[in-house]
Formats: sequence, C-alpha cells, structure tokens
Amino acid sequence: MGKVLIILGIVILVAGIVIQFFDRIPLLGKLPGDILIKKEHVTFYFPLASSIVLSILVSLILYLIRKFS
Repeated sequence: MGKVLIILGIVILVAGIVIQFFDRIPLLGKLPGDILIKKEHVTFYFPLASSIVLSILVSLILYLIRKFS
C-alpha cells in the first residue's frame, strides 16, 4: 500500500507541474489532430492528439516504474 501511495503522489506532483507550465511546453495542445472550433461567441477546444501523447507517456512511465520496482 505504501508504494501505491508514493507512486500516486508522484503522479499528482507531475500533473501539477504540467498544469502549471502547460503554456511553456512546445507543441502540447497544438498538435495536428487537436480539435478547435471557433464560432461567433463560442470556442470549443478538445486536445485529442495531445491527450493520446500524454496517455502514452504516462503509461510508459508507470510501466518502467513497475518493471524496476
């Protein structure tokens, strides 16, 4: 249980850092495949490609943590 809490804490810490510096990360949120629809009074943005890239990175990090733990 202790390892799970430590890993969860690290994941939350990394997510907080990513959210804090999201504007400074190059290409994140501007990848081809991210959906942006602008109308007169409405803007809809769904970062589909960025979400997939982040999911792959997080999965890879968690895989490596489990493999070497």
